[in-house]
Amino acid sequence: MPFPTSLPRRSATRHALQATALAATMLLAACASPGPSHTPLAQTPADALGLQPAAHTPAAPAQWWSVLGDPQLDTLVDQAQQGNPSLAVSRARLEQAVALSQVREAANGPQATLGADVTRQRYTAHGLVPAPVAGNTYNSGNLQASLSWAPDFFGQHAAELQAALGQARAAQADAAAAANLLAAQVGRSYVALARLVAQRDVALRALAQREEQLQLTSERAAAGLDSQVELTQAQAAVPDARTQIASLEEQITLARRQVAALTGQAPGALTALTPRLAALQPGTVPGTLGADLLGRRPDVVAARWRVEAATQGVHSARSEFYPNIHIGAFIGLNSLGLDTLLNAGSRQMGVTPALRLPIFDGGRLRAQLGGRQAELDAAIAQYNSVVLEAVKEAGDALASVQSLTRQQSLQTEAAASAEKAYRFAQERYRAGLGSYLVVLSTESQVLAQRRLAVDLRARQLDTQLQLMKALGGGWTDDTATLHTAAR
Repeated sequence: MPFPTSLPRRSATRHALQATALAATMLLAACASPGPSHTPLAQTPADALGLQPAAHTPAAPAQWWSVLGDPQLDTLVDQAQQGNPSLAVSRARLEQAVALSQVREAANGPQATLGADVTRQRYTAHGLVPAPVAGNTYNSGNLQASLSWAPDFFGQHAAELQAALGQARAAQADAAAAANLLAAQVGRSYVALARLVAQRDVALRALAQREEQLQLTSERAAAGLDSQVELTQAQAAVPDARTQIASLEEQITLARRQVAALTGQAPGALTALTPRLAALQPGTVPGTLGADLLGRRPDVVAARWRVEAATQGVHSARSEFYPNIHIGAFIGLNSLGLDTLLNAGSRQMGVTPALRLPIFDGGRLRAQLGGRQAELDAAIAQYNSVVLEAVKEAGDALASVQSLTRQQSLQTEAAASAEKAYRFAQERYRAGLGSYLVVLSTESQVLAQRRLAVDLRARQLDTQLQLMKALGGGWTDDTATLHTAAR
């Protein structure tokens, strides 16, 4: 029986597949080993931090500061978002990260180039070049189109792209965090200015009362009903009130300059800015903290994306232990003599497949993988730190808001009693039934309560701004109701 000259088609295909699989197995076995698997650090779970389970929460309002209901504040924040230099830095970093991700994405696809060159050269007469070229000068031309591609069989390119995209998304979250921080700074500076204006109003009211009291005491002293002591005390109270007003005027000027600096304006651009605490209305506050509210904080989002980018970096470093395949092709014209460059005989073409695999590199790839794994651990640790700080910041602000609500209720009662006692003391003094010392004592209590009312109101607004910033940009009324009901 004659020996067959060819195998059946099915048998040949099976043997080809077996040979391919065997070759691939041998190639993979010959590669350097990445070593034992690495277990990254664990991310802090929400329930371990005492957070409520995540609910379906709408995104934070785009202009969350507008919940305070002051159009003047809205305008200032918009100006800050446009003119503050720190935001320009964040936007530039975001553009840089996006550009780098686009570079990585473009590098993963096929690359095509077109080149042309002309060379004038005298060839040595004593080299390897034969006659008639040897010893003569010729013009040579080359026109060539090239195509190259590195197939991503082991996911290295995809991991590198995802890592770059993760960094870009982290930079985007950083820009949002900078914008939120700036909005909170403008809002808090605006509230601080409104507090100083309100304290000045209290001081002006106190000055008017003391001038009225001085007039009354002067009349009583002239009638012999009061001594020189009461008159001197009444006279001293007037310049004291004016000194307090002057001090507040200075603080108001500095506060206006602070707002101007935050909004990117000249120091004296806001000399007429006179915000009113009454124009700022605090909104409904969530009763509890939810993982969904904290999870949308830009700094938490940025840290989470950096963990993702570092994870992809580990995948990329691990894929370098596997073979690298590169396919190239070219087609063009090449001629010794420009007059024949465009002839059909000057054509040249070729295909250049290449395979490279690491076998021994002195531990370089393992060290590189170890570095990427350490980067992942650092990113997870940073994420855990950011989450813990976010929980503390939001919890402190929420506790302060709730405490200030109770303090305001108690202060309202105390202020009403102090105002009533002051009116009685004045009436008795005018009627000649009470002493001037009682008037001074009750007036001090009234002024203290009026100042305290202003401070509590300003602190309530300030802590609510802190809470909005801590929760990644405020909340909607539906969100607040949802988390209050979950308490």
